[in-house]
Amino acid sequence: MVGLARKAGLGPPYETGETMKLEPKVPGGPLAEKWTRYKQDQRLINPANKARFTVAVVGTGLAGGSAAATLAELGYRVLCFCFQDSPRRAHSIAAQGGINAAKNYRNDGDSVHRLYYDTVKGGDFRSREANVHRLAEVSVDIIDQCVAQGVPFAREYGGLLDTRSFGGAQLQRTFYCRGQTGQQLLLGAYQALARQIGYGAVKMYPRCEMLDLVTVDGRARGIVTRHLETGKVESFAADAVVLATGGYANAFYLSTNANGCNVTAAYRAHKRGAAFANPCFTQIHPTCIPVSGDHQAKLTLMSESLRNDGRVWVPKSQGDVGKHPTSIPDAGRDYFLERKYPSYGNLAPRDISSRSAKEVCDEGRGVGPSGRGVYLDFADAIRRQGENRIREKYGNLFEMYERITAEDAYRQPMRIYPALHYTMGGLWVDYELQSTVPGLFVIGEANFSDHGANRLGASALMQGLADGYFVLPYTLTNWLAGQRPGLTPTDHPEFKRTEAEAADRLKKLLAVKGKKTPVEFHRQLGQVLWDHVGMARNRQSLETALQKIRAIREEFWGNVSVPGNDLDLNSALERANRVSDFMEFGELLTRDALAREESCGAHFRTEYQQTGDDGNPNGECERDDDHYQHVAAWEYAGPDRDPVRHAEPLAFEVAKPTRRSYK
Repeated sequence: MVGLARKAGLGPPYETGETMKLEPKVPGGPLAEKWTRYKQDQRLINPANKARFTVAVVGTGLAGGSAAATLAELGYRVLCFCFQDSPRRAHSIAAQGGINAAKNYRNDGDSVHRLYYDTVKGGDFRSREANVHRLAEVSVDIIDQCVAQGVPFAREYGGLLDTRSFGGAQLQRTFYCRGQTGQQLLLGAYQALARQIGYGAVKMYPRCEMLDLVTVDGRARGIVTRHLETGKVESFAADAVVLATGGYANAFYLSTNANGCNVTAAYRAHKRGAAFANPCFTQIHPTCIPVSGDHQAKLTLMSESLRNDGRVWVPKSQGDVGKHPTSIPDAGRDYFLERKYPSYGNLAPRDISSRSAKEVCDEGRGVGPSGRGVYLDFADAIRRQGENRIREKYGNLFEMYERITAEDAYRQPMRIYPALHYTMGGLWVDYELQSTVPGLFVIGEANFSDHGANRLGASALMQGLADGYFVLPYTLTNWLAGQRPGLTPTDHPEFKRTEAEAADRLKKLLAVKGKKTPVEFHRQLGQVLWDHVGMARNRQSLETALQKIRAIREEFWGNVSVPGNDLDLNSALERANRVSDFMEFGELLTRDALAREESCGAHFRTEYQQTGDDGNPNGECERDDDHYQHVAAWEYAGPDRDPVRHAEPLAFEVAKPTRRSYK
């Protein structure tokens, strides 16, 4: 299929003769049978021959850890890399609320079809339907796998696994471990990985950061890394490379992600030929502790699960904004999510809830020192269920909130405000999770495939484990079955060239000898992205952002200060290297937002809103399915050249696109 391409902001896509081809490789047949048919038809590898193949897995979160463990269990030789000192420190550990699965333990009408449909609708019909249905299918196996590993899911009185609700669903399908679900699931994956490390099937490389992808004749043949303690730049060869390196929300500087989370591995792969899909689809989480000052390096998430029992409100009158919340009577409170979205109320999806919070704060009714906050109130739930029950469900979250804010949420409402959290965009992959670079597979948050323009809560953990445990082992085997095993020697010219380029970039950073730290530049970039490419965007703000990002990038390469050297532990060099990629990637993200002239999910262009009964824009997204019902996949065209925009059309067999409404 010839790609569709266009320059950012020049109207509908036009045909181009570019060479990149987007071939989704979706199997034929009815939607509900595609994955079953794929597995029935896949090529196999003799168990004894699997040991002849080497797979490099980059990242050890839920996606990477589960993939490395499963591939090793199948018999492949696995090289596994993470920049933390232990796989247990992957950012997956920070996930709080839960993991979705269509088990229907509540007998409330759930099914694979309902989970699939909620996910497609939640993503505003901008995800690939076949991938989403597969995700819903394998979700039921994930819970059984994790229970077998000893993950301590919450249980109800009768001993069955308990579930709760999350945004975008009208039933309870989210399995959880209090507010520590990510931690417990990661420990389950880690013990499976540690078992294979003990057997010698996985060779673990901690404190190693991927700097580049090595391609030979257009195919991924290995990676270049830097050991963060010794500074050694080194190459590793593999028959296939799997990226499980997470998302890019830290481009905005302040996000709920750990400081180490970055875009380097994915973006360097993009520069080696992997298309980057939908980078403008960035999720703002509505339930975070508000910013308290310029000293902050990250923000803290309060789990969406809290919205099961907490009610979101602000004062109806600006005159009540400065009053203590418990002194404002119920009649003086605006429960704005319940008012605007009565069917879903406080569990409206994240994108909608975030914009609604911003709207009431823009009206001057926001609470807290900055006026950028809304209340999340548990008084009704405590009266109804008792404080002990609320402690049982959310106790660690309330404790975390009190440690940060010095406020007791059992006695007064929490204050929350939206913040960058998750990224739905990522490297483009086909149905087999393979990128446009043969041999490069991308899983978890690092790919684009399952969430469209907005991710529903509790679906990130589901996708990570689905890809690692139940999808990649089949699709990677199918691809390797058509390949001849055998590593390209690391003294091959392409390895040497790529390694030299990575080392030269580090030396270039050290040679600038400027006066501003990488953190200062990162904060400056993040402020531009938040102000102009945040919850609300328009043509003028996006064009302004492009100009400012280019100016910041130009100053960065002339004025960044990176002390020390590249032959030792150097956290400033690590940060500068990652920030340099955020600079380039921030421009790509902005271009993508400018090119998508519609509003959908978390991508809200103020020019494209639905019209209310009064004839005025009402803050709801107005999609343009005629021109933008596709995945935008960007091809790197070279330094200082405009990237090329390709498109993969999206077709829906079952979930016919309709106006997305949660009212």
